[in-house]
Amino acid sequence: MDHLLSRSRDNISINNNNNNQLSMHDEGVVVAETDHDAEDEDMEHPLVSHLSRRSVNACMSDQALNTLNELRRNNLLCDAVISVSDASFNVHRAIMSACSSYFRAQFTGFNSTLSPSQSDENRSVYIPGMSGAIMEQLIQYAYLRKCIINAENVHELLISADYVGMIGLVTKCKQYLGAMLTPENCVSIMGFARFRFLDDLYAKARNYLLRYFIEVAAKNKDILEIGLKDFYDIISDDELNTREEDHVWKLCIKWIDHDPENRKQYVAQLMQGVRLGLMTPKCFMEEVKEHPYVLQCEDAKPLIVETFKFMYDLDIMNPSSGELTTPPLAMPRLPHEVIFAIGGWSGGTSKGCIETYDTRADRWVNIPAEDPAGPRAYHGTAVIGYKIYSIGGYDGVEYFNTCRVFDAVRKNWKEIAPMHCRRCYVSVAELNGLIYAIGGYDGHNRLNTVERYNPKTNQWTVITPMNMQRSDASACTLKGKIYATGGFNGQECLDSAEYYNPSTNIWTRIPNMNHRRSGVSCVAFRGQLYVIGGFNGTARLSTGERYDPDTQTWSFIREMNHSRSNFGLEIIDDMIFAIGGFNGVSTISHTECYVAETDEWMEATDMNVVRSALTANNVAGLPNKRDYIHKERDRLMEERRQRLLASAMALDVESIPISNASVDAQDAAMDDYDSPNEEDDADDEEDVASMDVALAPVIEDHHEDLRHEPNHRFRVQLRAQRFGSHHEIRRRA
Repeated sequence: MDHLLSRSRDNISINNNNNNQLSMHDEGVVVAETDHDAEDEDMEHPLVSHLSRRSVNACMSDQALNTLNELRRNNLLCDAVISVSDASFNVHRAIMSACSSYFRAQFTGFNSTLSPSQSDENRSVYIPGMSGAIMEQLIQYAYLRKCIINAENVHELLISADYVGMIGLVTKCKQYLGAMLTPENCVSIMGFARFRFLDDLYAKARNYLLRYFIEVAAKNKDILEIGLKDFYDIISDDELNTREEDHVWKLCIKWIDHDPENRKQYVAQLMQGVRLGLMTPKCFMEEVKEHPYVLQCEDAKPLIVETFKFMYDLDIMNPSSGELTTPPLAMPRLPHEVIFAIGGWSGGTSKGCIETYDTRADRWVNIPAEDPAGPRAYHGTAVIGYKIYSIGGYDGVEYFNTCRVFDAVRKNWKEIAPMHCRRCYVSVAELNGLIYAIGGYDGHNRLNTVERYNPKTNQWTVITPMNMQRSDASACTLKGKIYATGGFNGQECLDSAEYYNPSTNIWTRIPNMNHRRSGVSCVAFRGQLYVIGGFNGTARLSTGERYDPDTQTWSFIREMNHSRSNFGLEIIDDMIFAIGGFNGVSTISHTECYVAETDEWMEATDMNVVRSALTANNVAGLPNKRDYIHKERDRLMEERRQRLLASAMALDVESIPISNASVDAQDAAMDDYDSPNEEDDADDEEDVASMDVALAPVIEDHHEDLRHEPNHRFRVQLRAQRFGSHHEIRRRA
């Protein structure tokens, strides 16, 4: 990556709001003592070393340092000279020695016990190869603990600060580079960090690349320049954040195309880093199997055969075969985001259970971290950082104004300040680090009041009330405003909605929704407001609609597979997930997700606990995310086989040998994997036919009998119905 260093300067995004520079915090002697960014390595100022820094007034310290800097500029009391290639600077040796181990050694000699006469000889220091502009910033930092860092000087400033041993300034520069990471420059910053042995910056830049891989693959040009080992390490990393492996393969082809004569020989090795079994069948058939690089590579053929075997689900329905293990080509990567489903109502009582959803494995995981204060339902939650704030609610006896916070890293619960009002059926949203509790029911009245919580002060403040009383409504944040939708006012279910502007402290009505919705859920997605499900006063709804704030209009989206109210709604993997709820007859655990590209709802794995009146929140970037994901990832195929066998047995087909069963019988046994309409069925037949034709020449020398496998049409159709094909999210008939 060394050749990327020169590009990193050009790629760094510049913050125009602060005139292309990052202004550092003023650090007097006292401030530096508590500023972790300055690092403890910065030596204490010798002029105040005999004083307790806690007893020195920070303003006096700043004034003293400003005075010393003014003396330096006027060449008063200076006792040393620092020279670089194009400038010289008069300085005070004590000041420079206090901040820099390099200058301390230069001015005092390596033996700190030198006599005054010997020390006087060390009054001039010359540093070749450093510019006067950079030295000016180093000296300014030594005197004032602040300097100008921008995209043009950050690399040279970091290198120079490291050379003279100003550890605090090195840290400031690393923080600047870390804050300026973008999809366009993260690879070049990785190269710079590796070259300078900045391990923490390297790790941060690499983690950024993995987390925002889709954008990096589309926009970054430097990634095409890196070597085979570094490139393979990226595409094979379990942390690579991609919903579909198609993007990984396409980047591999771009990397080879950058230098095809020297790189096409590595196509088989790169294929081992791509999870081929998790690709969409269309991409695998058209862009992998038929690609010239693959056709010309003998080592790639066994990988193609292995992927076909997985896509055909060979032996998955054979109960006599041994336990299946998930092959490496289909091992799900690790998610960067986790949905937490907390609390709820089931079986006539409130629940305190916590489940997390692993979107890569399509599994719900039980988390043994229930709130010791007791369960609650019909509450609201909001996420700030790694903490989930639980607001209000009801436990079957009491309506709560109490609030709790769950730390997902430490896995503990704590009490925070209570609200002014008891609020069950409360709507909760977060905006700019503040939490809003909106409306609800206090046990007597439906509320239009709103209060706001500041985590820094642990205080609730009552703000402007809504225009309407709303309990059992839903709220979310969109484009700097908080939208409250639907609800119940004590007499009727509402079709109205309104938004709060924090800059004006005013609630404003927007056009009414198409349906009345109480027990509704809403979420901001792709710049629009999605309002889904609920109760219209007569029935639970499966309908959904979205509001465009630019045109101020509502439009319908595809209906859910399940009618539901009082359910969780959250975004993960660029899809909207509807979780649990009440369908008008019973409480459900069904989970489904909305795919905007195709305007359809796909079935996902059900929760482990049946419940409604729960909350769902997406927590991103957890350092301990492995504690919240599906552990037995190598058993995913076996788990799937057991469910398919159980489904077949439930439909009384256990008496028919699975391996010899007719295609029609197997299609009937798995009818919930079929397409929802005739057009999709026609597409599936075409996919099956194309795979049959493509498969024969590839496996002729390996698995002759696979072409004649009587269940292959069923298996291919089964596989083709999985959206993204890396888990079992699927269409429902």
